[in-house]
Amino acid sequence: MPRYAFRVEYDGAPFSGWQAQRDLPSVQGAIETALGRLDASFAQGARIAAAGRTDAGVHASSQVFHADLLRHWSPFRLSEALNWHLSPAPVAITAVVPVGEDFHARFSALERRYSFRIVARRAPVVADRGRVWHVRQPLDVDAMRVAAAHLVGRHDFTTFRSAMCQSKSPVKTLDQITITTHDYPAGQEIRFFLRARSFLHNQVRSIVGTLERVGVGAWPPERVATALAARDRAACGPVSPPQGLSLDGVTYDPDPFA
Repeated sequence: MPRYAFRVEYDGAPFSGWQAQRDLPSVQGAIETALGRLDASFAQGARIAAAGRTDAGVHASSQVFHADLLRHWSPFRLSEALNWHLSPAPVAITAVVPVGEDFHARFSALERRYSFRIVARRAPVVADRGRVWHVRQPLDVDAMRVAAAHLVGRHDFTTFRSAMCQSKSPVKTLDQITITTHDYPAGQEIRFFLRARSFLHNQVRSIVGTLERVGVGAWPPERVATALAARDRAACGPVSPPQGLSLDGVTYDPDPFA
């Protein structure tokens, strides 16, 4: 069976997450339903495999999945047909390429990249509603950067791991946290960029929620190092809401989309 890799973007707001769930809308379910219109194996229950499982309300600009189909397609025709059947769901296939049987969207991935957006201002957020976390006071970005530096590297991230996480080990290597800020007449936007081979369940949202506590002055930066060392979920700050989070890239070598 020919295998194809797909790059996909989606608005996570109307979905219960990436993973297919009984009686709940999911991104995976929407894609598999659309594939079922094109391929008999998916009409009979075949599944796709993704680079990562995003939570309810989390977005993606560059998620990757692969699928084994019964016949060969030209990438252009397959992309066009699948997007036709996905409409009007907020899911779009942005690239399709044939790949070998040894390619796996999850296990072949070398790195995942996430971003998170916060808008800090008193006024309600309108234009970016559902795409950012709205906080109502300015954040001290320099203090947040100092705190974030404690998390870069290889650590036991039990503190920043959901109790429902199914990963075999809480030890992960966080390669990068970059925090940028942009001031606008109406307020301040803070963007977080995180890069790692893989992440624990809720790790990014737990980190951002904890750093927000530093930004508002409720935590000193060194408390983040203390929380990390505690290896205790109770030491974590609040988990940020999902709508500011987006999966923005997955790295492979070689890159099938190059």
